[in-house]
Amino acid sequence: MDHDPEPDSEATRRAAGVTESARANRGWWDRNADEYQIEHGTFLGDDRFVWGPEGLDEVEAELLGPAEKLAGLSVLEIGAGAAQCSRWLAAQGARPVALDISHRQLQHSLRIGGGIPLVCADAGVLPFADGSFDLACSAYGALPFVAEPVQVLREVRRVLRPGGRFVFSVTHPVRWAFPDEPGPEGLTVSASYFDRTPYVEQDDAGQAVYVEHHRTLGDRVHDIVTAGFRLTALTEPQWPSWNTSEWGGWSPLRGNLIPGTAIFTCERD
Repeated sequence: MDHDPEPDSEATRRAAGVTESARANRGWWDRNADEYQIEHGTFLGDDRFVWGPEGLDEVEAELLGPAEKLAGLSVLEIGAGAAQCSRWLAAQGARPVALDISHRQLQHSLRIGGGIPLVCADAGVLPFADGSFDLACSAYGALPFVAEPVQVLREVRRVLRPGGRFVFSVTHPVRWAFPDEPGPEGLTVSASYFDRTPYVEQDDAGQAVYVEHHRTLGDRVHDIVTAGFRLTALTEPQWPSWNTSEWGGWSPLRGNLIPGTAIFTCERD
């Protein structure tokens, strides 16, 4: 919910299943990839690994492990967009593969360059053999937009080797109780935190053109464990003093009062 609805769409809360969610979000990201990269490309950079709007950088966070130990590791980036994170991983000597449901987003990776292997596919049906990767990561990719997150998590676990790590960031569940506004109007609870009804933007015919799914913090933990992972860390970045920008409902004002991002570190035994 970090963007304004398209002019010809209506924002609502209603049920949206796996197929409708995937179709809507593939179309939305294909249509809006150019605008997204223009608006956020400078912040994201061409080869930075940023976990969210707060600007937490993997260089400092080391959630995937120390940078000097990434060399030679195979890494799957899920919901890669223009593959900025994968490009950073490659610079550390890792062997990343960037996957996204949006063909247009991956075209921006080709525009930037870097020779990163690109795969256009749904995160719920990963086109890789069992145990193909040492690590997997996702910075706001896929999981906020899927109706069955456990299916995605199980797929990620399947393609990881034993001992592999999956780190992913999503909108912090607490934010769903507040309006998606960066100013003071976004500091008053306006909805139930426990309402899991998806946020849907739909056209005049009632067809979804964008879908985002809410999971409580407890839901996320349950999903991770149900998929067979061990949750080893939960990171909630505080807004840093150097970041004066706004990104949708994320802002310095809100970021110093309520968490905007949750980052889950999961291990495959």
